[in-house]
Amino acid sequence: MAKRVGVDKWLFGTVLLLSLFGLVMVFSASAVMAQATAGSPYAFVGKQAVFVGLGLVALFILMRVDYKKYNNPKLVFPLLGVTGLLLMLVFVWGGMNGAHRWIRLAGTTLEPSEIAKPVIVLFLAWFLQTRMHAMDDIKGTILRAVLPPLVFIGLILKEPDLGTALVCAAVVMAMLYLAGMEMKWLFVAVACAAPVLYYMLFHVAFRRARMFVFLNPEADPKGAGFHILQSLIAVSTGGIRGLGLMEGRQKLFYLPEPHTDFIFANICEELGLIGAIFVVGLFCVLGYRGLRAAFLSTDPFARFLAFGLTTTILVQAFFNMSVVIALLPTKGLPLPFISSGGTSVFVMLASMGVLLNVTREID
Repeated sequence: MAKRVGVDKWLFGTVLLLSLFGLVMVFSASAVMAQATAGSPYAFVGKQAVFVGLGLVALFILMRVDYKKYNNPKLVFPLLGVTGLLLMLVFVWGGMNGAHRWIRLAGTTLEPSEIAKPVIVLFLAWFLQTRMHAMDDIKGTILRAVLPPLVFIGLILKEPDLGTALVCAAVVMAMLYLAGMEMKWLFVAVACAAPVLYYMLFHVAFRRARMFVFLNPEADPKGAGFHILQSLIAVSTGGIRGLGLMEGRQKLFYLPEPHTDFIFANICEELGLIGAIFVVGLFCVLGYRGLRAAFLSTDPFARFLAFGLTTTILVQAFFNMSVVIALLPTKGLPLPFISSGGTSVFVMLASMGVLLNVTREID
């Protein structure tokens, strides 16, 4: 198949639109809070704009780098090692809000769990490309494939960050299934993970409280149920067309984290059902174009790489929006490209640069 000169313009445009839309919504959601806490309404959006700019630079560079260069153990294993080291280094720094998720240097923060997601995808793409004929080999293929991701997932759980760990686990299972692993082994994996998940949900105090309040948030409206109820109020008051950009009320110190984990609630309040459908539609376009590149690729490495990167974004977006509308218990996951978070948006945009390079191979 002849190599195409240009990248997928639909995918490129969607990623760019999501990023710019995210900057608008971060400013709208954070301006009042930023003025009160930092003395400037542009404090949060300004920092986010820097990382979006750096991420777009990385995207433009990486979409011109042949993805085949990543298909090299001399790159894969050092990335695994560095990422594992970073995931361990978070415990050296003092915690923030009871969690050890960040490395703080030079006035900024680095969140290694965001880096772990594309590194897991890269490792599995490299490992699985030559083992699709041996997916029934438990010791030689499946266990070797899941060992590095399990180490990362364990470290992420230790932070603690159950949401990101679940995203990583879902992507690993999806990529193994794509490689040809029998469904029965997926059920075995779920059965093995169930006791761990049960312990994490019901034997860790703050998560147990979240689980019970998820079932009945009205039981503690000013305590554990506050996040869910304020989010639902924001979503419901938006109606069809919303209250208007910058006109949301829940962000005025009612809705927790309106510019990060709950930014979708602010979108629903200010832009209404129309704005929510617009955001969901953008992720659907991104998912379709990314999975199209995966399934049309004749190169197994490219197929796994494109599938993994696309699935990571779709799973995380699904989790974030499901939390906002109370389909899932509260967990801290940013909405890709839109939520405020420097490491997240930079890594996502860089990953899209790699995916866009893969699309050069697709007619």
